[in-house]
Amino acid sequence: MSKYYPPVYGESNFHCPLCHVYAKQIWAYLEFQGSTSRSPFTYSSCDHCQKKSYWYKERMIVPSEAPVPSHHEDLPASCVDDYNEARDIAARSPKAAAALMRLVIQKLILALGQPGKNINDEIGNLVKAGMPVEVQQALDYCRVVGNNAVHPGEISIDDEPSIAYSLFEMVNFVVEDRITKPKKIAELYKKLPEGALKAVEKRDGKEESRA
Repeated sequence: MSKYYPPVYGESNFHCPLCHVYAKQIWAYLEFQGSTSRSPFTYSSCDHCQKKSYWYKERMIVPSEAPVPSHHEDLPASCVDDYNEARDIAARSPKAAAALMRLVIQKLILALGQPGKNINDEIGNLVKAGMPVEVQQALDYCRVVGNNAVHPGEISIDDEPSIAYSLFEMVNFVVEDRITKPKKIAELYKKLPEGALKAVEKRDGKEESRA
């Protein structure tokens, strides 16, 4: 999955929130009618689609969607609706989006073979099964931020909406590592000659174990 570069005020290149293409952005100020003084409104014009996104005091207001990536193509179907709903409301309510993303994590952990009941314990189970520390940290990050959205805690999501936005990237990272990469390897492995596959099974004692 290619890296997503969210819209950032003043940046010369990012993924356009309208055409979703990584493209050059041309910035300009809006002026009051009949005046040459600058207003607090600016816009960025996408060099790819020629459409404009509008900003007020360095915050994007049109389109109103939060600058977060679409879901990974391999995100389990059970998670897609919640992910899209969280993405739709993230700009208006980062806290509500974070709470929904906690639910996405719970369902994702279920898809990874855990009961999907106690997120903390099940992340621990995945670690014991050999899950890389980077994935553990991504899951725990989502768990802690999501918990703070549901229950008062030390993280103020309303004051730092970027914390909620980062959950989307974290979820996509977990999907890429735990679902997409193993699937790609399995697909390539199946293309090996049958004789080579049987030789590997014999080497690893799998034939005897099936007997």
